[in-house]
Amino acid sequence: MPRFTIHDLAETIDARAAAGGEASYTRKLLDKGAEHCAKKFGEEAVETVIAAVENDRAHLIAESADLLYHFLVLLKARGVKLEEVEATLDKRTNMSGLEEKASRKSGS
Repeated sequence: MPRFTIHDLAETIDARAAAGGEASYTRKLLDKGAEHCAKKFGEEAVETVIAAVENDRAHLIAESADLLYHFLVLLKARGVKLEEVEATLDKRTNMSGLEEKASRKSGS
């Protein structure tokens, strides 16, 4: 059985963004603008945190799926590709987390 990946989700979002009409929730979100997409992402982040704090595994999984979806929609709204985020993560794996965090504070 093939695994569903975050890239599959990004491709689905791209396809639905390109489609017109009232049938696509993704298209409706994008039509409301990047600020609306950012707010939806924030709402999902809070809901994910609440699920984690409440130690509700099933709810955490469901909210995490929503969070990833809304994150990718937000990236799409701002014209940022998942591959660009991955490239930044790749660069950061070449140093420790503490070193990476310190480099951001110094403007590097």
